[in-house]
Amino acid sequence: MSSKRQRKKIGGEHLQRIIDLCTSIEEKGLDPFLVDVEDILEVVREYFPEWELPEELSLDAETIHRLASIIKLQSDWLKHRSTSLYTDPFLIEEKIRKLTKVELANLFLEVWHPIVEFEQISPHSLTEAIKYWQGLLPIDERWLQTGPQKREAGTVTREELIKQKILAENTFSEDLEAFWDELKEKVGANEKILYWDFVGANSYNETIQRAYLTSFLITYGYATLEIDRLEEEMFIKPYEKPVSMLGKKQVVSIPVSISNEEWMKWKRGLQN
Repeated sequence: MSSKRQRKKIGGEHLQRIIDLCTSIEEKGLDPFLVDVEDILEVVREYFPEWELPEELSLDAETIHRLASIIKLQSDWLKHRSTSLYTDPFLIEEKIRKLTKVELANLFLEVWHPIVEFEQISPHSLTEAIKYWQGLLPIDERWLQTGPQKREAGTVTREELIKQKILAENTFSEDLEAFWDELKEKVGANEKILYWDFVGANSYNETIQRAYLTSFLITYGYATLEIDRLEEEMFIKPYEKPVSMLGKKQVVSIPVSISNEEWMKWKRGLQN
């Protein structure tokens, strides 16, 4: 009796594994031919005489039901491949390998359709050219020189040039120095600050501008970027004096995503 119970237990486990496999293939859209239908039917036939209880027969019926679903998926797969003239890439590769060099060259010539452009002078193009030249003014009129126009000299103030945006109110170096001072002030007694806590601003456009200036702080040696790969965090550490990296070590460019999604994620983090 104990051996019979053991056989029933093993058979039930086999059927349950078959059900789980079929369910996984259906739900995840895997290749239905991963299931060998004939082998599974052999397993079902082997253990079917052992079943006596209703739950055992129910498990057997569930196995057959799942197997029928897999057979339907296999049938649909074959219909789709046949209607779309699908050819297995391995079969194509095998055919190509069997071809000789001459056969392969002839096959290439048969399917090769190079694009050829043919240009020539046509009566229409000649007519258009004549119309163009006839419409041009004589050379002496086209090359008519005009004397320089006299203008009275005037003056303009620096404030007017700034107002007209011809001159910037501050130079780029002055803006960079001010941004560097802001970084050192925000860091305070700490040695560094989180990258997004420094470049992040109330608006996305201002965040982009701050990230742009930060890249120059790092490039020109006003600060350095530290990355904690374990915690996936970036920090900015300012220097007391600008440090030249020329000749000291290889400079590595580190791309940082400043997308609108990243900015929104940072904003939600502040609100929480």
